[in-house]
Amino acid sequence: MTHESPLGKTATYSGQYDPGLLFAIPRAESRGTLGLGNDLPFNGCDIWNAWELTWLGPNGVPQIATAEIRVPASSGNIIESKSLKLYLNSFSMTEFASTDDVKAAIQNDLGQLTDSDLNIALTTATGESPVEEFAGQCIDSVDAKCTVYTVDASLLRSGGDVISQSLHSHLLRSLCPVTNQPDIGSVLISYQGPRIDQAGLLQYIVSYRNHNDFHEACVERMFVDILERCGPEKLTVYARYQRRGGIDINPFRSNFESNPANIRLWRQ
Repeated sequence: MTHESPLGKTATYSGQYDPGLLFAIPRAESRGTLGLGNDLPFNGCDIWNAWELTWLGPNGVPQIATAEIRVPASSGNIIESKSLKLYLNSFSMTEFASTDDVKAAIQNDLGQLTDSDLNIALTTATGESPVEEFAGQCIDSVDAKCTVYTVDASLLRSGGDVISQSLHSHLLRSLCPVTNQPDIGSVLISYQGPRIDQAGLLQYIVSYRNHNDFHEACVERMFVDILERCGPEKLTVYARYQRRGGIDINPFRSNFESNPANIRLWRQ
């Protein structure tokens, strides 16, 4: 179904509110390749941050806000990113009585699209969002030779004492499955289990460099691969991608944590 989306196609930007611009992609498309059915090995959500939301107030005065959209991992569909950009842009020349009316419209439209009860928060305060850091140790400087640039789970290794640890990398890169454009991000792996070999983990993250898939599918593949290859009792995989078209997408999957903080990393 992804070939029917507006990705990679010339688009006309409408200034009049139009929920018909939204396009859904079933999660089952990517989960089927991982052997995942309805009984998922994780919980989680996808955090979408839209930085360019604007509409007209009752007197025709432009209003501005940022939108935080949390789509549960249990939803039937994900939102195709360019369609969300076109949809949010359609608010720009449409008059709304209040911020609450804008929020209600987004909540209803995206809830129907994703087939889920999602959470929407609009922020109208001015000022910069603080830049934060992932927890734990950055593994980008470990001694590792990277020669594989297509996903290879066999690079993952673990063994030894059971520990609790958080590791992160800023070297995540994957490719859009439709346009082939690069998606750049950072990823956090928190776990309790046999010690994960850091060099192997870094090589595995780098192996996504030429992998074509959506952000959400990449994180779910990472979760499944680490769970199967390294055997942790507890596991969280949380990726924070750089924004494109004024929107960043940040998938979170875990079998022991919930309600992730929507932090802003140094490249976001």
